[in-house]
Amino acid sequence: MSNDPAFGQATLTNCEREPIHLAGAVQSHGLLLVLREPDLVVLQSSSNTEAMLRWRHDDLVGTPLPRLGGDLAERVRALAHGADLQAPAPLRAWVGPAEAPRRFEGTAHRHAGGGLVLELEPLDDLPGIAAGLDVPADRLAATLAAAVQRISAAPSIGVLCDALAQVVRDLTGYDRVMVYRFDPDGHGMVVAEARDARLEPLLGHHYPASDIPRQARALYLKNRVRMLVDVDAPTPPLQPAALPTTGQPLDMSLCQLRAMSPIHRQYLRNMGVTASMSVSLVREGQLWGLVAAHHHTPRRLRLPVRTAAELLSEVASTRITAIENYAHAQVALMVRRLEQRLVEATSTEGDWRYALFRNPRTLLQPLEATGVVLFHEDELLTAGEVPSTPELRALLEWVRAQPGSEPLATSTLGVTHPELRSLTPTASGVLAVPLSTSRPDYLIWLRKEQLLTVTWAGDPSKPMVGDDPLELSPRRSFAAWSEIVRGTAVPWSTSELALARAIGVALVDIAVQVQAVRLLIAEHQLAQIRGAMADAREPVLVCDPAGNVIFGNDAVRTLLRQPDVTALKGSPLASLFVQDGEVRAALDRMRDSPQPWRREIDLATEPPVPVSVRAEVVTGQHGQALGHVVVLTDLREVRRADAARQHLEEALKLAARGTLREADDVVSAILTNASLAAMDIADARGGPPVAPLLEEVEAAARRAAALYAQILEHG
Repeated sequence: MSNDPAFGQATLTNCEREPIHLAGAVQSHGLLLVLREPDLVVLQSSSNTEAMLRWRHDDLVGTPLPRLGGDLAERVRALAHGADLQAPAPLRAWVGPAEAPRRFEGTAHRHAGGGLVLELEPLDDLPGIAAGLDVPADRLAATLAAAVQRISAAPSIGVLCDALAQVVRDLTGYDRVMVYRFDPDGHGMVVAEARDARLEPLLGHHYPASDIPRQARALYLKNRVRMLVDVDAPTPPLQPAALPTTGQPLDMSLCQLRAMSPIHRQYLRNMGVTASMSVSLVREGQLWGLVAAHHHTPRRLRLPVRTAAELLSEVASTRITAIENYAHAQVALMVRRLEQRLVEATSTEGDWRYALFRNPRTLLQPLEATGVVLFHEDELLTAGEVPSTPELRALLEWVRAQPGSEPLATSTLGVTHPELRSLTPTASGVLAVPLSTSRPDYLIWLRKEQLLTVTWAGDPSKPMVGDDPLELSPRRSFAAWSEIVRGTAVPWSTSELALARAIGVALVDIAVQVQAVRLLIAEHQLAQIRGAMADAREPVLVCDPAGNVIFGNDAVRTLLRQPDVTALKGSPLASLFVQDGEVRAALDRMRDSPQPWRREIDLATEPPVPVSVRAEVVTGQHGQALGHVVVLTDLREVRRADAARQHLEEALKLAARGTLREADDVVSAILTNASLAAMDIADARGGPPVAPLLEEVEAAARRAAALYAQILEHG
């Protein structure tokens, strides 16, 4: 049996388990009806219908919707027939008798238990309810066009967040608008702020992860915009409490009127906040951050304005994706330059490892590391400030024992692992990338301890004074509270993790190329070299001077879908390709003139696999050809990315020629933002798969355009 507390009965010790999606109540500025399909009979109703519809909720339950009067039933039927309503769809309707109808706006969606959830907010002002802030349609369009252009032009995350905070405040008029960014541990930091000059700044303040419980974060992904009109207003309950069709409370995950948890409302009261709005910033399906708006008197935004705020969050999320992924393009360029230097230096140094450490700045500076260590074939090379050799050996054993994805990164080594506390002065930060799957070979960057002053919004070590959420709050005081944090280094950024990963891949490939040369000139080292080559992420083939395969690594087997790569030994290299004649001609030319060959061709698989071929001829002391080293790069993801980009471009052209006016400034700005993001992302070869990101950009652009269409239709 579940120990989760019922909604509204949670204490501060179990609020992370409160089922906030089962609130069973609404905010008082609107009403909610649950309708049976297809006859649209009211199954459940909020208890405030008498004030808004002149129907007692007891009389309303069991009544067909058409009896309410006006064109509401007609509007709902049109929505129900024209869309799946898995997400809330907007509507406007008249309700009431012909002599005194009332105008409403709202949304409708289907819920998992069957039936329609209808939410309505009056367009006229009601006693005791904050007047709705509206923006005329022409001014809203002009504001959105300028805002989207400003966001699209942001060159960095910091500039983007500053712009987003300001444009949302300009649009909505809240006293304070902040942009939170979440770190990997879930803690939030205010990275941008636009506020009334009379308010104290909160920029740079940290908030512990417990301030936003996990179930609330999940709802932020489902329902991107949440508004609280008045923290002290009553919350009319739903009647009956359980849906007759299921016997369970209504899942209100998608409801815009859902009542807030008493704990959250008390939290806001203790901040002096009366009204609030939050808008989700989502990147690759994860909650990247929030736009949080606070006001010190009741404040209600009309649906078009809330929809505009959601549109801006979609545009900003697209720009965040573009900015963060553009770093991968810079990473790829930097790694190619490093690879070129190492290959050139290997011929003079004789060992790529010593060439790598000949100029330590090339390793330390790009990642702003204070030390670097290479563990390779049981040897140890270092540069910069590093712990002692025994301590480094202990660090290696710890790195080897850690599960999880690559690369391994921490900025608090001694704090989270006290057994390694002695490394704190020179190795509080650790970033490790593996160079082999069979040996403990690693390249590890280090950062020394840096004392930090963290400003919290209240003391995070004292989250409560008691256990009654109606009298106490998660933190009673929101005065800035600072602490000196020891044992930490500057955290590794997303782009630094990408750069470390790319350098590790490049070093594996460089090592493989060197080992391939050794294979041709030193047969007695064959077993050792085969093991090293098997670790290559790229498929590598070694051929004799006649172009017959001597060796292929496991990556070749995977690419060719061969059960046993040894079966390729002795096969003509050209026979592996659809364009076999072209490959034979290239090998003949390379024997006569030892120049490298580069080409994009297809492997003779079913279906053919497009690859990039890099073939190098290896010569002996007297210039004779000893054989060839052939490196293959799978181009399927690249082609998929190109197709996705082309599809996105076509989709954007179609959108521009669609039902919205091509000359419309907002539509033009949305499409331009998506196009710029697509160019930045498509340039980032070598990072994460590009095609899914382009598809995400297209989806975000479509959602933003659809939201704007809703604004035009219902504004």
